[in-house]
Amino acid sequence: MTAPSLDRLRRGGEQLMEELSREYYRAQAGLKSSAELAPIYARHSDVLSDDSLEMMRELFRGAAAESEELRSARILLDWQADGLVSRTLAPLDEREIAWEGSSVVRVSDGRTIPFQRIAIEIANATDRAERLVLEAARAKLVASELAPLRRERFQRERDLTEGLDIAPGYNATFAALSGIDLPGLVDQCQVFLRDTREMWEDVFRARVRQQLGIDPRDATRADALALMRAPEFDPYFPSSAMEGEIRRQTAEMAVDAHADGRVIFDTAEREGKRSRAFCAPVRVPEEVYLVLRPHGGQADYRTFLHELGHALHFGYTRADLPFEFRWLGDNSITEGYAMLFDHLMHDAGWLLRYTGLGRSRLPEFLRAVGFEELHFLRRYAAKLVYEYRLYSGDVSWDSLPDLYVATLSDATLFSYNAADAFVDVDPRFYAARYIRAWQLQALIARTLVERFDEDWYRNPRSGPWIVEHLFAEGQRELGQELAERVGGEPLSFAPLLRATEALLV
Repeated sequence: MTAPSLDRLRRGGEQLMEELSREYYRAQAGLKSSAELAPIYARHSDVLSDDSLEMMRELFRGAAAESEELRSARILLDWQADGLVSRTLAPLDEREIAWEGSSVVRVSDGRTIPFQRIAIEIANATDRAERLVLEAARAKLVASELAPLRRERFQRERDLTEGLDIAPGYNATFAALSGIDLPGLVDQCQVFLRDTREMWEDVFRARVRQQLGIDPRDATRADALALMRAPEFDPYFPSSAMEGEIRRQTAEMAVDAHADGRVIFDTAEREGKRSRAFCAPVRVPEEVYLVLRPHGGQADYRTFLHELGHALHFGYTRADLPFEFRWLGDNSITEGYAMLFDHLMHDAGWLLRYTGLGRSRLPEFLRAVGFEELHFLRRYAAKLVYEYRLYSGDVSWDSLPDLYVATLSDATLFSYNAADAFVDVDPRFYAARYIRAWQLQALIARTLVERFDEDWYRNPRSGPWIVEHLFAEGQRELGQELAERVGGEPLSFAPLLRATEALLV
């Protein structure tokens, strides 16, 4: 085997990431029945190797503090560590993707529903008895088949990561590689949950009684899916108009929604396509897919905008940046751009201009949006608190389902199912990226309003500025560095909470 070098690692890494991303895209978009990841890792065994890991460990430990070399080495070492673990776990990931694409939920009345559609069916069920029947069938299948796969994956991921000799323990390793103060963020989340408890209890009880007509004490996560679906607003968000109106908006801010052909929309209904939308950067910035399986109504608009933020970020990243700054880095940044776009659904002017929502329904819709925002903020804060314990090793694997139910149910007031304790977890603390992204988008939005007025989203000066000063830089910076550069202050819940409170008035 040829001795590794930084240039060779970058070239090989780009080829590996392109092949993996294309394989994930095709399998999760329903274009093939399963993902074949292990052969890809085998073809690129020299990229993710013990020698490459050791080279990056040495560069990371030897780089000067706050230098560009340290920034690059940290990102590449993070990728090496994740890649080596992912290569080992590829057979498990293949099994999970194949399972999700082929499994069916067997309902007690004899119906069968593809697993990939069950969340859509639950959200769209207006009859509560039907919703609970579907949820019971889903949970039974997950508990017996998917949860054991996921539990095994997390057990092995934790063991493998702790064996990389980067820091003592999984959580410390993540903090060292990501540049995120994980204990500090967990503390922030606990304070946020405490400070917003009374507000959430008030809005939760009122909305559950008003919209679902049930005792709030009986509400489950299946009811939450239906509540967030908000079908009463569907007529104002027609599917036929969605792509055209959003393309019109980006054009008005002087940005091409397709990034001169580099961004491809995959929004058709297709059997086997996963229900959760995603963005697949197959070649950055040359080939980026926005994938959406329609649910209907305002949820599709929000999801489309979110994935468009990702797609435009990758599609407008500078092609001359090194591999690690185009492909890798702190995903708090790309998630922040995705949330910047999906939070246009919180803007009264945007809603009046690009949707069918008139002024008479606007206050009601914004209150519903505020409810959803506070729910998801509390849910993800609780997820991070739970996942910190999951990865820490101070709770036995058998005790985690009870901890999951207690933590998530207490934070959201919707009853959670123990079957999801290992399924409702994004690997490698992705909840931390989401929380920081929420915080980041609030600062970016405030900056855009200060620079380009309240309607920045249709100001032809704002789009080129966003492309040049945000998207073009890929993910070279950490989220907190971008917050200071653009927003002039550190990441926190404060501006986000102010914006949420304004929606709930």
